[in-house]
Amino acid sequence: MREQINLGKWTNEELDDLLKESSAINDTGKRIDFLSGKFLGVEYRESTLIGDIDTPEMFVINLAGVDCFTFLDYIAAMHISGSFAEFKENLRNIRYQSGKVAYENRNHFFTEWLQFNQDLVGDATKHVSTGKSRQAKKILNQKNDETYFLPGIPCREREIVYIPSGDVDNAAIEKLKTGDYIGIYSEKPGLDVSHVGIVIKVEDNDFLRHASINSMKVVDEDFLKYISDKPGIIVLRAK
Repeated sequence: MREQINLGKWTNEELDDLLKESSAINDTGKRIDFLSGKFLGVEYRESTLIGDIDTPEMFVINLAGVDCFTFLDYIAAMHISGSFAEFKENLRNIRYQSGKVAYENRNHFFTEWLQFNQDLVGDATKHVSTGKSRQAKKILNQKNDETYFLPGIPCREREIVYIPSGDVDNAAIEKLKTGDYIGIYSEKPGLDVSHVGIVIKVEDNDFLRHASINSMKVVDEDFLKYISDKPGIIVLRAK
């Protein structure tokens, strides 16, 4: 397996210590908060993964720069790992269907991440929605003109459940938990989400922790303010 590893500000030993410390935190949400908090300020960087229809896939770990989705990949793998070796193995299985490192096996879409990691995450959208969720049928990866967002990746029909942002009321906020993975629903044909992040709840404040293209780093932003002009949200919850 070809791989490229950049641990950023950590060494192997420091990551081992960090993951050992986090594995002692019994509450899943608190553990995700603890780990994701270590990434605050890490640079936003697009296209760190290597592989496409013309380029052989390489297994990449780049903790020096993350986009919104690789950030979630790393946190999801770290929160079930007690060592760097376990993290590598878990990341491979989370990022790739059946753990096989190949471009066509990579989970390119948020709802694929759910479908192929059902032992790790569940869809909490309906539970959070307090009866106000909606459904949309999509053919993932297929644009209106029947071309593809990602050439070489098969299209898949999917029923997507989301909560319109205007319906994310106080009752819904109450049902959100620290550590929930949030997808910003996309109205574009062929896409399920346009962005992803993590819910962090601190006393009476609710934040979206995410790799922000505007701030060019991982930041915490006011959750309701961030989603106010977005079409809606999808909520996945770590098991």
